[in-house]
Amino acid sequence: MPIRLAIVDGHTLTRFGLRELISEQPDIEIVAESGSAADARTDVRRTKPDVVTVDVRLPDGNGLHLAREFRDRDAGLGIVLLTSQEEDDVLFRALETGVSAFVAKSAPVEEVLAAIRHAAVAASSFTAAGLAVALARRRAGTGRAALSPQQAEVLRLLSGGLSIPAIAMTMFISQSTAKTYVARLYEKLGVTNRAQALMAAVQLDLIPHEHGVPAAITPTLSGERRAINKVTASVL
Repeated sequence: MPIRLAIVDGHTLTRFGLRELISEQPDIEIVAESGSAADARTDVRRTKPDVVTVDVRLPDGNGLHLAREFRDRDAGLGIVLLTSQEEDDVLFRALETGVSAFVAKSAPVEEVLAAIRHAAVAASSFTAAGLAVALARRRAGTGRAALSPQQAEVLRLLSGGLSIPAIAMTMFISQSTAKTYVARLYEKLGVTNRAQALMAAVQLDLIPHEHGVPAAITPTLSGERRAINKVTASVL
């Protein structure tokens, strides 16, 4: 049975190019083409493909958000994110979203086809050609960007298990200001939550390794470290 593929891309030429490419592959069959997120929701529900390719930028929405919807609805659906945005932060957001593969539109044809075939058999296993390099680049880049005294204090309080209100009280600032400080710290570390921030801080020696991580954070932190190690190992 051929892989049933749905294409979601707002650019007519991109859809045409993928259609021409797939037409030469006997093991892949296009069952739907959508030019918008709204059409894609209907088409994917109707045709039930094995794999869907999604552009990051859609005329009526964000491809990452659409991919998240698809993943929440169907854990077994292969999702390939095709993008002209090759920045590391987009790659990491794709990883967090739960897609099966991240491929640049400038990638060789063989890489696009390999991503589709991978997604068909391993929907929950993330693959991206530049993942290992991006991880190393993020660690090196973040390490070079030293934290300001303010950010270091916020990180210290977060690692101590303090909530946003408690951080605000400790630093004698408003809760909204505390939220802003925490958000800026997350942005600098390239993370989206407390557990990821603590993990990144430990890896970058911003928190001493002997520093006691709150018990409530430890399971999540360990889990995320195992997940990243697993993904990295699969790429190397």
